[in-house]
Amino acid sequence: MENESMAREFPYLPGATTVGMVCKEGVVLASEKRVAYGYLVLSKAGKKVFKITDKVGAACAGLVGDMQILAREAAAYANLHSLECGRPISVNAVAKIVANLLFERRLSPLLTQTIIGGVDGEGPHLYVLDPLGSIIPDKYASVGSGAEIATGILEANYKDGLSIEEAKELVFRSIRAAVSRDVQSGDGVDFLLITNDGTKEESVEFR
Repeated sequence: MENESMAREFPYLPGATTVGMVCKEGVVLASEKRVAYGYLVLSKAGKKVFKITDKVGAACAGLVGDMQILAREAAAYANLHSLECGRPISVNAVAKIVANLLFERRLSPLLTQTIIGGVDGEGPHLYVLDPLGSIIPDKYASVGSGAEIATGILEANYKDGLSIEEAKELVFRSIRAAVSRDVQSGDGVDFLLITNDGTKEESVEFR
């Protein structure tokens, strides 16, 4: 009975290490590939980075199904907004759409922490959202079970004016450091690189 009570009080939630960073040319979003449930690795090829529009993306940590639902709905609303207004949607507006989608499900929340990043007419932007839709703007952020370790690397090495390649390297280092200590993260990194030219996806395996 005691074990059952503890299981209900502390349910297994999927871990992850997900990072976003603003740089000189745009935004870098990245997450490792492992999908774990407690101590069981369900997949080594999970995707937690999503393209929302041509210049806005999302990176998530949490339940993969909830991430996918959130990304699809956000992309649909963002495209509808652009069609109605006749211009590309701003990064802030995408973040608010995602916040509204999360908040309207607050009684049965989507179990995901989300980073929204992209480039618009005012430059690159990054926002962090919790499962209830709170929006926090920042220059860099990390969410998931490995976030504490990754944030230490980011804080020690981030500076304004990084090139996108320098930012990508720093993001990779932060995730790799987290993976070395967090058993729920691992198996490579997926990147979404967002600039004025659009988005580019890359993937790096750990060796």
